[in-house]
Amino acid sequence: MVVPLGEWAGGSFGERARCVLAPNADLMTLDGTNTWVLREPGASRAVVVDPGPSITSHLDAVAEAAGEVGLVLLTHHHHDHAEAAREFAERMGCGVRALDPALCLGAEGLGDGDVVEVDGLEVRVVATPGHTADSLSFWLPAEAAVLTGDTVLGRGTTVVAHPDGRLGAYLDSLDRLHALASERDLAAIWPGHGPVIEQALPVLDHYRTHRRSRLEQVEAALATLSPSERAADDLARRVVEVVYADVDPVLWGAAELSVRAQLAYLEHGRPGR
Repeated sequence: MVVPLGEWAGGSFGERARCVLAPNADLMTLDGTNTWVLREPGASRAVVVDPGPSITSHLDAVAEAAGEVGLVLLTHHHHDHAEAAREFAERMGCGVRALDPALCLGAEGLGDGDVVEVDGLEVRVVATPGHTADSLSFWLPAEAAVLTGDTVLGRGTTVVAHPDGRLGAYLDSLDRLHALASERDLAAIWPGHGPVIEQALPVLDHYRTHRRSRLEQVEAALATLSPSERAADDLARRVVEVVYADVDPVLWGAAELSVRAQLAYLEHGRPGR
């Protein structure tokens, strides 16, 4: 069941998770940023994933839901996820861990395959670059769920934020999450924006098909342009106007980032070329 825009409000999921929705809704953040509070049943300390924007009322709500916090984890560096990380961690007296060392506070960084344990809670780190270079997902085996940040959203599809984000890496990350869902005990996606996804595989299938379909559309659009048009500075915008004609023009700026990533992939990074 798809939750309509404006009706997602967070809440409790499984035995270990609570989503606190930040009041920063807009076209890019959907209903707002999902801040996840994770705690092993009966444990005293929680792990907070993506404290989100520096909005006092939101951080108060996260602190109330979390109680004692053992650690803050970040899925990536974008401000709607990471802006308040240091502020919140200092308030709660804990560290911050992320892939980017610049985001860490009083704790070591994170890497693919790392296992984070806090009072019995086990969080496994899965590198999922593409949306950004530093994007991580956090797999909770005990809940058969993965927190995907902006790699997979609860509604619609995400942006490959070129030049930091790269399409080849993003396609590989989708394949990696798909393999995790197919081969391991992974059922649900707990995203950084939008409602939870109870069945991971169909959504990951859609994401992979959608991204490759868009790539084919970009190639078709390029084929209609002359060499001088393909060399023009506004090439990405010209392609957006064709390929994303079905998308609200308000979102064309974000679409242009993805198109730039697609163009770079076609020019430099496509396997076999």
